[in-house]
Amino acid sequence: MDKPNAQRNGWELLRTEYPYTHFMFRVRADWLRWPDGVERSFTYWEAEPAVLVVPVTSAGEVVLIRQFRYIVDEWLWEVPAGGSHDFAGDDLVELVQRELREEIGGEAEAIEHIGTFHPMPGAGYKLFYLYLATGVRLEENYPEPGELIEVHPVSVERALEMARSGEITGVPSAYALLRCEPQLRALVASTAT
Repeated sequence: MDKPNAQRNGWELLRTEYPYTHFMFRVRADWLRWPDGVERSFTYWEAEPAVLVVPVTSAGEVVLIRQFRYIVDEWLWEVPAGGSHDFAGDDLVELVQRELREEIGGEAEAIEHIGTFHPMPGAGYKLFYLYLATGVRLEENYPEPGELIEVHPVSVERALEMARSGEITGVPSAYALLRCEPQLRALVASTAT
């Protein structure tokens, strides 16, 4: 069983099926005997890991993107991100660099791994790796086909306010900014002196 904690907690895996596969994710249906003894399925999506990056310029501005998202039919404020489904490298920092170039036309002096998180653990399995990129220089961006992206450098205070107020409605981006808040405040303090 690929879920040893579930097994220790009384979940017995009877079989697994994959009713749908896409190049970016697959749907998984596990047939289980739940701890209460009832047999039922648990269906969710699985996807390869992704990276989120909070880019900060040498002037101390956070670089946000405003991206049109077809699924919700809205323009959303986000931080640059990308999945590893089409990434052949071994080091996710290379994927961070690629996403910076594509989405904001950015090159970073330094990239720091902040941590990992699960964006939707009740609906699917995907692990996000969060990075902070500093000393980012901006040039022309090269979005992937179908991506509509605007690049917007904003102050650290403005970015954090957008995350807290709900102006940034995508949870991964809001979480990324708030999780990087101590580092962002330290950067602001160091550029103020």
